[in-house]
Amino acid sequence: MMRIITGTAKGKRLATLEGEATRPTSERIKGAIFSSIQFELDSRVVLDLFAGSGQMGLEALSRGAERATFIDASREAMEIVKKNSRDTGFFERSHFLVADYRNYIRKASGREKFDLVFIDPPYSMECCAECARLLVKSELIIPGALVVLECGTEIIDTDMLTSLGYEIIKDEHYGKKTSVCILLYRPE
Repeated sequence: MMRIITGTAKGKRLATLEGEATRPTSERIKGAIFSSIQFELDSRVVLDLFAGSGQMGLEALSRGAERATFIDASREAMEIVKKNSRDTGFFERSHFLVADYRNYIRKASGREKFDLVFIDPPYSMECCAECARLLVKSELIIPGALVVLECGTEIIDTDMLTSLGYEIIKDEHYGKKTSVCILLYRPE
């Protein structure tokens, strides 16, 4: 079972969907991600795309983020996110929406602004780079935003990312199936 690693909800257990519908981030990878951004979390406004259980956004809230928006295409997954949000005490600082990522980004364009985004799609989707591009195109992220990509075997075009205004802070591989890329958005 997953849990919140540290912060105000430290140790709280998180529910997950049964079966193979979601692929939760391992505690090892989650710990590595948050140790890389731990001093950048205070007052951040978080977008957790492909939320699954909501563990990434909830961990950020536990560590000082201001509020989080959770997006997932699965109603069942969103019910788990809501339960976990209640159980950790972050329900009032959370917004939940069942939506496809493309539709959400298109509709939120010009209405929402985020400075910390977690993109962790099912590995079979291979859409991390597309999401990073859409965030810039839709102006959903502000200068100084951190974007965390957790991808499977998808090849990320780093030249494309830098041309969009991203600086690559970290690019790590965990075994043969997972790569994590942490980006800082610095448009010219």
